[in-house]
Formats: sequence, C-alpha cells, structure tokens
Amino acid sequence: SHSGLAFPLSGHPDVIIPWQELATDTLNSLIESFVLREGTDYGEHERSLEQKVEDVRRQLKNGEVVLVWSELHESVNIMPRGQFRAGQEEI
Repeated sequence: SHSGLAFPLSGHPDVIIPWQELATDTLNSLIESFVLREGTDYGEHERSLEQKVEDVRRQLKNGEVVLVWSELHESVNIMPRGQFRAGQEEI
C-alpha cells in the first residue's frame, strides 16, 4: 500500500515521491538528468547545469514542483504540483 502517496484512477498510477526521503546523491542525479533532458533555456544568459539543478532543488523545497514516479514509463519526472494535481487523484 502507498499510504500518503497519490494515485490516479487509471491502471498506471503515477506516484509522488517525497524528495526528502531520497539520498542527496540520488536526488542530485534525478535533478541533473531532468535538467539535461529538458534541454537548454534560450534566455539572454546561459546558465550552468549547477545553477539549473539548484533552481529545481529550490522549487522542490518550496513545493512548487514534485517528483513523480510513472509506472507506465518506469521513470521519474519532475512537474509543477498544479499540473500533477490536475491529472491525478491524491489520496
């Protein structure tokens, strides 16, 4: 049972992973792979990988974004909390 985690009503549950429970190295790896997968931002000032990782970490701490395990894709993603809630049911 996944008490306290989120389940959509479909057959492939996406589950919020509490980032606080992950080892620091694991969390860093997840954030780095997410940042690299999302590509480059084309703003006026190019930002380093470290800066982008720090931005995502800050957003996780603030609760703006959540770590989500997708059983369908067998991968972890990072998405805005509101976007997750829009498509999922939280139990």
